[in-house]
Amino acid sequence: MSDIQVTIDRLVLRGFDPADRVAFVRGLKSELARVLAQGDVRASCGASQRTPVLRLGTMPLAQGPAGARKFGADVARAIGKGMVR
Repeated sequence: MSDIQVTIDRLVLRGFDPADRVAFVRGLKSELARVLAQGDVRASCGASQRTPVLRLGTMPLAQGPAGARKFGADVARAIGKGMVR
């Protein structure tokens, strides 16, 4: 099994409390690792690919660290869906 490297050059979070950034990043990283390990996503990553922009649409954001962590996980799942072609 080969490694997958994901580089996110820019992430714009409007209306996001700066105090919840750590929780968001933890949710994003842990869920993204899980999503990228799934067979359909892993299979679509067989060849090198670049996606200049991945628009994820609107997602709800609950307040506080728990909401930020869930939001990070939601973003990771949306990234996984965007990678499957």
